Amino acid sequence: MTENSPSNPRKVIVVNGSPRKNWCTAQILHSARDGARDSGAEVEYVDLYDLTFSGCRSCLACKRKGIANPCKCYWNDGLSELLEKIYRSDVLITGAPIYFGEPAAGFRALFERLIFPALSYNDYSTQFRGRVDTTVFMPMNAPREYYDAHYVDRMNEFFAPMRFLNGKTERIPVCDTLQVSDYSKYDMRGFDGDHKKARHETEFPKILELAYQIGAGRR
Repeated sequence: MTENSPSNPRKVIVVNGSPRKNWCTAQILHSARDGARDSGAEVEYVDLYDLTFSGCRSCLACKRKGIANPCKCYWNDGLSELLEKIYRSDVLITGAPIYFGEPAAGFRALFERLIFPALSYNDYSTQFRGRVDTTVFMPMNAPREYYDAHYVDRMNEFFAPMRFLNGKTERIPVCDTLQVSDYSKYDMRGFDGDHKKARHETEFPKILELAYQIGAGRR
């Protein structure tokens, strides 16, 4: 990881991969952004769902012979500028809310477009010449026990291609999250709203502090 200095600040990109701009995932990433700013890093925060984009179109332009930059997504849409900024960054901090046991659709699209250009189809090495350290927060409704029993191997496999960015990858599950502020207003009787609120009040501040420390580059 690049050390902060007045002449060489860390370049940190923070991407909210949730469609909700002010709920759990976003709050975590706001804290990470604040930690990065307070540490003197150069920071950009992006709400992914503000952009208009798709997943990989399999155009294979990034695999054509003789192109000047193999590690580049050549499909031009709302994601293009963000991808280039991530490739030029030192740190990517992002949130991937877990829906049906998988990262949400917007995050999956970002993941495809970011990683596929880095993958060489000649020898399955990386074509990326930089290094981006990545932290992914994974807010989910599932309790930690369920995550440990059913999701760990799945997430290890899903995020393994992050290695093509040549940096370290840290995945942080944020389990049993609060989905709404008042469960009595929704048909969600399968959840104990009082438990959810109590857990949120005791555990979520710890996650926010962890995100701040990660943004500040202190772990």
